[in-house]
Amino acid sequence: GDDFATPDGTCVRDYIHVADLADAHVLALQHLLAGGASDVFNLGTESGTSVKDIIGAVERIGGQQVRHRHGPRRAGDPPFLVASAAKARDKFGCMPQRSNIDAIIEYAWRWHEHDRAVGAASA
Repeated sequence: GDDFATPDGTCVRDYIHVADLADAHVLALQHLLAGGASDVFNLGTESGTSVKDIIGAVERIGGQQVRHRHGPRRAGDPPFLVASAAKARDKFGCMPQRSNIDAIIEYAWRWHEHDRAVGAASA
């Protein structure tokens, strides 16, 4: 949807790099191994990126336009959904290091290009 009460009309979400997510899990395991109690934590960057901003990042990094179409918003879809990672940061020092949206898209783009090259070489 493009009728959300957000700056560009598209929903805003919190995106975290998979490597930052993995680092957080390692920190959580170290916490448990050191005798820390089990608990529930949100993991994220505490900042949001809109769908329109994601499309822009993919276009910048990929060097080509992204075909897309606007559709109706999904029922119950909130305009903003951003994690509060304060508990994980306070409990075991979890701080995302690679989670700006350009870094996430660049990593995914390179992985996809490598995967396509490997597939073509083995065909």
